[in-house]
Amino acid sequence: MRTILALSLLIGLIVPLSGSPAQAAPPNILIIMADDCTYNDLPLYGGQNAKTPHIDKLASEGLTFNRAYLAEAMCQPCRSELFTGLYPLGNGCAWNHSGSLPETQSLPHHFKPLGYRVGISGKVHVKPDSVYPFENVDGFDHNCVRNPTQQHSLNGVVEFMTRDQQQPFCLVVALVEPHVPWVMGDASQYPPRSIKLPANIADTPVTRKDFGRYLAEITYMDGQVGEILDVLDRNDLKDDTLVLFTSEQGSQFPGCKWTNWDTGLHTALVARWPGKIEPGQRTDALVQYADVVPTLLDLAGGKPVSEVDGSSFASVLLGEKNSHREFVYGIHNNIPEGPAYPIRTVSNGEFRYIRNLTPGEIYIEKHLMGKQNRGELNNPYWATWIFTAWEKPRTYNLVKRYMNRPPEEFYHTSSDAYEMENLANDSQFAEEKKKLAAELDRWLKSQNDPGIPMDTHEAIQAAKDGKHLYSSREE
Repeated sequence: MRTILALSLLIGLIVPLSGSPAQAAPPNILIIMADDCTYNDLPLYGGQNAKTPHIDKLASEGLTFNRAYLAEAMCQPCRSELFTGLYPLGNGCAWNHSGSLPETQSLPHHFKPLGYRVGISGKVHVKPDSVYPFENVDGFDHNCVRNPTQQHSLNGVVEFMTRDQQQPFCLVVALVEPHVPWVMGDASQYPPRSIKLPANIADTPVTRKDFGRYLAEITYMDGQVGEILDVLDRNDLKDDTLVLFTSEQGSQFPGCKWTNWDTGLHTALVARWPGKIEPGQRTDALVQYADVVPTLLDLAGGKPVSEVDGSSFASVLLGEKNSHREFVYGIHNNIPEGPAYPIRTVSNGEFRYIRNLTPGEIYIEKHLMGKQNRGELNNPYWATWIFTAWEKPRTYNLVKRYMNRPPEEFYHTSSDAYEMENLANDSQFAEEKKKLAAELDRWLKSQNDPGIPMDTHEAIQAAKDGKHLYSSREE
């Protein structure tokens, strides 16, 4: 009897050390970001043009999120949300080319105390450095508007990943494709006449040519994803590394980036962790960039952080749940991208409600619709939309949709992916619209969002100076 008891105690001591999740080594974390890639231009989400064999393979080995979102469809605000777990007003970066509140904490603050090395390679585009104290890792271009962009190198990534395999790493590789200028990749793979344009893109010869160049950059970006993942394979790190791939916000075509439409705020998100995440699966769980930091902390064994807006969806990754949050939220402040045009939105993944706070104004985005300093058109296709709008009703309606917006928009996004049919005045959907409008009001109040006064020169200058006139944080 004593022998049996002793054996039982011995087994009890051994099993937790080898099988308990609490005792498992924390994973390496690799986040790969595209730049300005509309999620449903990827074949993984129904895209009919781009070739992305490496992203497709990654998805076959992991979990694809059908409903992942970010709060602001601009590079700096969405990256600030991803790295901090805080919505734009929470971390302070609610305008492009501004900065986060000086007391904000980000991935390095959370993961260095857990023993992680925390680095970033490529495009950083968040500030100040004290809020984002990443180790800079060489090899990928940090300038998304260089023309032509430099060729990348894997040497820095390899060195960072393999420097000390007794110490876990958290590495962000932030690529600059397919951000404009569309100069990388082989555009001959995408003959203009063969391209199937999305429903929110006008059909002109110049647009088709530019869209082909954009698709070539997606394929070039996909090749980089494959090279980065190959580093894990070649260094026997694959099984110990949680990989997240995300496409960031929508592309620099009208109706995507700089908007609160689904093609602006919806992002691709794929997660792979061999042995932990079931391969080849998809989920309709609703998640947002603000949820990533608490999720990674949860999986790394860190303590939950109360000062974040997001919450952990680790149980979705591990196949224990198939739902997460009820709503995702979005904002847009147009300055300094153009004249003021504040927008707010909420979605439950099936329906989207949008509130344009200054509907009497026309919407202008200077990069997409204007000229660069040297006098060349930044996006030549937009001029062809204007030039042909008088004779093509569909093009006219797309220009009107982009520049002249109603006070409210309401879409059945799950059946209208490009949100082309505004149902705001359809009595059939009155109750759904009322519910989402009330939820948006609740969220805006919780965020201390004043609406129109946020999209002013005074507010953004204060943000640049680190003073922040509006914040969701209590003083």
